[in-house]
Amino acid sequence: MKVLLVVALVTLIHASYATLLIKGPTEPVLEGQMITLECQYSDSEFNISQVHFEVFSKYMQSWRLIYERSWCYYTMDIERTADSVFLYIPRAGRFSEGPYRCVNYGENVTAPDNSSQTLAFKVHYMGDLSLTREGYTSYLGVPQELKVQPGEDVVLKCAASSSDELSYFWHKEGSDWILPSSKLTLKKMSATDEGQYTCMAQHPSMESLSRKRSVSITVLSGKRNTEQRDQRGISTTAMAFATVWNYCVPLTIITVACLVRTGRSANVARQRPPVTPVTKVIIPTQALRRSAHYP
Repeated sequence: MKVLLVVALVTLIHASYATLLIKGPTEPVLEGQMITLECQYSDSEFNISQVHFEVFSKYMQSWRLIYERSWCYYTMDIERTADSVFLYIPRAGRFSEGPYRCVNYGENVTAPDNSSQTLAFKVHYMGDLSLTREGYTSYLGVPQELKVQPGEDVVLKCAASSSDELSYFWHKEGSDWILPSSKLTLKKMSATDEGQYTCMAQHPSMESLSRKRSVSITVLSGKRNTEQRDQRGISTTAMAFATVWNYCVPLTIITVACLVRTGRSANVARQRPPVTPVTKVIIPTQALRRSAHYP
């Protein structure tokens, strides 16, 4: 009786766990790292040669067989040994998080030996940090050196794409204040507000994922403001002169060429010899006949 209970218990435990196992990363995965997945039987007589990897397609909403092929510009390699099947993803990306599973395609294989549990992992990433100024186009971003007028308001915002919500901080060089925000607002700029401002972004769980971006702000006043206006005036005058030059010079050349050609035509016409007018004389036929008989 005890033997039957032990056998029943072993059978129950065996049935409650899939014997086809899938193994993956045991530590956090960073974007660009290599990932290795493994399919393996823990206790089964089935051949591992019929086992394949599948990935769930969120777009197709179905499981798809993974071939040894190029995926997102990188080749996914599959290696088989006597006891395991390995899948190598050379560069982890945002679309390689899975979930994955191992499936036995043998005809006589049934649950729990035909499929493993699912495996998914998170890929941590962080993009480049960008700076934008409120009220201005964000196409070109903010230059490294920003010049503003006295009394002008400046609102800067930094942002970056990430797998998790980032923490942002603003800091001014030479000061001891830190602003825990992605937005920096400076009201009515003056000479005392000049300096270098740095935005820092930090990933919440991965210390290696951090970015920073600096911008130097200069307030124009007095001589510098006059020089800037003079430079703008010189630039505007130069652009106007270039426009006139590019438009008028070709037109002048064409006009002179036309005048020269017209003058040449007039000179040729004046140099031609005068044409003597031709007078048409009609002689009667009878007069010609009489002149033929009487010389």
